[in-house]
Amino acid sequence: MKTRLKIFTTVLSVLACCAFLQTMQAQLPPEIPGNPDGCYPAFTTAEGCNALHQLLGGIGNTAVGWYSNFLAGDASFNTSVGAGALALTSGLGSGQNTAVGTAAMILNLSGDSNVAVGSNALVNNMIAGANNGVGSFVLYNNDSSGAGLANFNNAFGAFALSSNIDGSGNTAIGDDALSNADASNNTAVGVEAGAGITTGSNIIAIGAGVSGVDSDLGELDDSCYIGNIFNQPVSSDAVAVFIDSSGKLGTLVCPNGNRVSIPASQASKPQAMSNRKIEQLQATVARQQKQIDALTAGLQKVSAQLEVSKPAPQVVTNKP
Repeated sequence: MKTRLKIFTTVLSVLACCAFLQTMQAQLPPEIPGNPDGCYPAFTTAEGCNALHQLLGGIGNTAVGWYSNFLAGDASFNTSVGAGALALTSGLGSGQNTAVGTAAMILNLSGDSNVAVGSNALVNNMIAGANNGVGSFVLYNNDSSGAGLANFNNAFGAFALSSNIDGSGNTAIGDDALSNADASNNTAVGVEAGAGITTGSNIIAIGAGVSGVDSDLGELDDSCYIGNIFNQPVSSDAVAVFIDSSGKLGTLVCPNGNRVSIPASQASKPQAMSNRKIEQLQATVARQQKQIDALTAGLQKVSAQLEVSKPAPQVVTNKP
């Protein structure tokens, strides 16, 4: 709770700074007569206190809310809905962002092609691009170093990837998924999935609460953890992993480690095809063996006949 309160205080401080900026003459041209309120030239829509206040040459921007996309400048094709959303985004190249929610992408400067939906989503993203976040505080610290390395991240769920700073190529689905990670190319699906990952890369964690960390070895790059398969907590019962008839990965519990038969309805189609191929190969080998045996018997018979038909050896006697 203290952490969340601190975050809110920080965001409110930024909003306050915007509110007390020296009053400048609005750059928006007069509204187009005869159209609804908020309709401006160059495909521009602005509604709310100081929304798009400092728009210069940018086109196609839509800003709704208090100080929404305040310093737009020459940025184009941004959509911001919510108090302080995209407040600092400005300049050429900082376009095609969509921010919906109070303080969503409030600190963005020149990042482009980002999507942030949720209160405080992608708050610290400054120059990184191509990130997608849906949920409160999702990707909150993304690109807070300002290095622009934190690209191509996708997060869905409150606080998902909230600690990521410079990591890229991550996918987090579920509240608090990969919430402690600052790394790259990790995938976590499930509430708190991958919560144990901090700096590891290329790790897959699937299942609610699956940490993505080996209980004995810690973080292992290029590893995979799936709930109810890895470290299955079923006392002495073993777990058989198989592919069902629909091609999906599944498990069966084997009581006390005993072998069980997989029901026909769960039999693997790929495995069945493999078995048929093995049977066909075995049949082919059997036929070839019969042919070899027949050929060998024929050769032996011909050899015996040749031995019988040989003329008797003649004995020559030398006379004195």
